[in-house]
Amino acid sequence: MTALIERSDQAISITEVVRSTKSIINKLISGEQNHYVIMKNNSPAAVLLNIQAYEELLDELEDLRIEDVARKRLQRFDKSTALSHEDMMQKFKLDHS
Repeated sequence: MTALIERSDQAISITEVVRSTKSIINKLISGEQNHYVIMKNNSPAAVLLNIQAYEELLDELEDLRIEDVARKRLQRFDKSTALSHEDMMQKFKLDHS
């Protein structure tokens, strides 16, 4: 697992967020900063991400969910009940007349 805080400039206090919100958001938007870990009483309390990092995180999570579903389906797959490609083409053949 990746560490929440890799550099000291990634950790910010709640007080700093309140005082410097515009600057913090601008650094996230520009890509100067990828994320911030908001600290409360010297413990991580929340994470601020730029939108690209957040979307990438959501995409990766969705990919993992799909992979999990596929793996479970493969475990239950019964080859004896499967249709061949030719059978599927015949079954779902559309009449283009």
